[in-house]
Amino acid sequence: MTPPYYTSSHWGSYRFESGQLVPVDTDPFPSDIGKSWLEGTQDKSVRIARPAIRKGWLEHKDRNRTGDAEFVEVPWDEAIDITAQAFQHTITHYGNQAIFGGSYGWASAGRFHHAQSQLQRFVNVIGGASFKKNTYSHAGAEVLFPHIFGDHFMKVMAQATSWNHITSHCELIVAFGGITPRTAQVASGGVARHHVSGHIEMLAQKGVRMVNISPLQSDLEAGEWLSIRPGADRAMMLALAYVLFDSGLADLEFLERCTSGWQKWRAMVMGEADGQPKTPHWAAGICDIPEQDIIALAHDMAHHRTLINMAYGPQRAERGEETLWACINLAATLGQIGQKGTGFAFGAGSMNSSSRPVKTRSWPALPTGTNPVKSFIPVARVTEMLEQPNSPFIYDGRQYTYPDIKLVIWSGGNPFHHHQDLFRLEAAWQKPECVIVTDHSWTATARRADIVLPASSPLERTDIMMQYRECDIVYMRPVLPRFEDSKDDYQIFSALAEKMGVGEAFTENRSEADWLAFLWADAQQKHPQLPDFESLQASGIIHLEDSVCDQDFLGAFVSDPQGHRLGTPSGKIEVASETIASMKLDDLGATPSWTAPDEWAYNAEDMLHLISPQPQFRLHAQNDSAGLSKASKINGREPCYIHPDCAARHQLSEGDIALIENHRGRTLAGVIITAQVRPDTIVLPTGAWMETRTLPDGKLEIHGNPNVLTPDKGSTSLSQGNPAHTALVRLSRWTDPLPEITVFNSPVFVPRSR
Repeated sequence: MTPPYYTSSHWGSYRFESGQLVPVDTDPFPSDIGKSWLEGTQDKSVRIARPAIRKGWLEHKDRNRTGDAEFVEVPWDEAIDITAQAFQHTITHYGNQAIFGGSYGWASAGRFHHAQSQLQRFVNVIGGASFKKNTYSHAGAEVLFPHIFGDHFMKVMAQATSWNHITSHCELIVAFGGITPRTAQVASGGVARHHVSGHIEMLAQKGVRMVNISPLQSDLEAGEWLSIRPGADRAMMLALAYVLFDSGLADLEFLERCTSGWQKWRAMVMGEADGQPKTPHWAAGICDIPEQDIIALAHDMAHHRTLINMAYGPQRAERGEETLWACINLAATLGQIGQKGTGFAFGAGSMNSSSRPVKTRSWPALPTGTNPVKSFIPVARVTEMLEQPNSPFIYDGRQYTYPDIKLVIWSGGNPFHHHQDLFRLEAAWQKPECVIVTDHSWTATARRADIVLPASSPLERTDIMMQYRECDIVYMRPVLPRFEDSKDDYQIFSALAEKMGVGEAFTENRSEADWLAFLWADAQQKHPQLPDFESLQASGIIHLEDSVCDQDFLGAFVSDPQGHRLGTPSGKIEVASETIASMKLDDLGATPSWTAPDEWAYNAEDMLHLISPQPQFRLHAQNDSAGLSKASKINGREPCYIHPDCAARHQLSEGDIALIENHRGRTLAGVIITAQVRPDTIVLPTGAWMETRTLPDGKLEIHGNPNVLTPDKGSTSLSQGNPAHTALVRLSRWTDPLPEITVFNSPVFVPRSR
């Protein structure tokens, strides 16, 4: 009997039948992203077929990594030799700290073929490498939460109030940044069942009031829309807290019993700390929400069972972690944290796993070993690291030094998609002596590499999807033959390790099948109810019957603050932090305050706020070359969304091509006109594969990549997170001939010169 063929991804799980990927029967709301996954993977024009070396580097060791270079295809044995020599040269002359093991990205939902783990294991067995901390998604929260809640970010998130309790008990949801199924399509580590759309439908059917505080109405279409100016969320939070304190609606008993430093928070809100009372009238001029609406919302929050949710987006901004802190403090002032279905949530709807009413489980992963190198960077400080080697930086209250990087290796990721100020990154990208990329497609990063090693795609290999907040495990069988001369990451790094004399240390004499059985045996030790490995292979999908887990954030702590002390110095929620105050940071104090974003200093009457949300038809940049994403484009360009008033002011019509620009860069995008966005805001989703042209008046990105426009600086010096949602741009109609889009074609391959 033929075993069932299943596979899984960050956007869903599928059964392979009749040459098609069909969403599993248990998924009630399948993702749009998966509809063209198979097509995109089979696109020969974007797949990397054979090892390739940039001609200029191969022959002259030049560093002209501009994305339009010619490549020379070479046999695997030669590619492994040259790559191993590059590593050995770097280690011998500069030391292992001169290697940067980047590998940031959502490469695979499988536990074994996980690009970051494979690379980390390899660099650790050759002596280590400089590394990164945190994520682009929520670095602000990752560094802030230990100070406020006293525990690691993932442990705090594992306590999130479950959607079942929200739909059963909540009467009012106040959603800063909205709650959208668009972002809930995905989850790091894999998805088996999508659920957020169903919960939003239930809330709407019950008549629960949902207030979407966002520049974009579609961030919560079932709710009321308060169209806030981008970057002004914190001002509104402070004003809501002002109304609670001023009207006697603040829960002082909760603040005294469960928080530390609330008097300093109150002093900041009431203006006693800085001379500026954070009144609704004051906030209205900043956030563009009417004063009476702020007052009415605060009263409704106090008189109803209220959940305050903040999406990931508002903390991906200048002073983003301060906005997140203000949101926590507002929820604490309301006093409903720990109650059923109310209080505070972070990222409910930002990923499928957030607030999922499923037991959190610990699953095994490929062991990566110990990195002897201690030098690191906050994840979004790649450009500064390359520009300013050996210079100091501040992170979480301590001073560190950027490593002097000579070799960059990136596996399964694409910084020329997710990083900011990409023209600046491109200039810094010329500094290392060697850049190595392993990937399955000719991304913008692969095109800017010296050595490119073709990896298989997740549809071409065997793996196991075990996500920490999913109730299903998927045995992933290859549904396609491996493309051309590509290899699995494990094969690539095994060959490199062997060439460098550490092959056995890397493989432990295990094949892929051996490692999968090893990981499953580890999972069985943690969860004895799991069947044997052969049963997993035979069934394809295993449902964990004991998965349901409903809870309320900090419920145990709130019921007994002394018996369940938090890991903070006070044992309580730190609405003011003496630890952070003692860091004496220029951009963050003891409790949240208001400072206008530095970017607003560029403001002029003709400038618009740019926000770059996640797209509907791809995950970040993945599947941009596939049918659904291509079909959504206008004249081959990523669409931007503007208000009718904005369109009239700039003399733009639906379907035009717009030039979007600022002092950092410029890009071309197609125009869609909609009343669902603020008149002073332009929405350009992230993920269009970067393609540039050098014109007489400078560089132009021609495909609609917003990150040529976004600022590259730390959100604050606490986390150094990315501030992509704080950007101002100008808009005009493009009237010159349109440059041809060629980024979905293979690079030019040439024979080696004699």
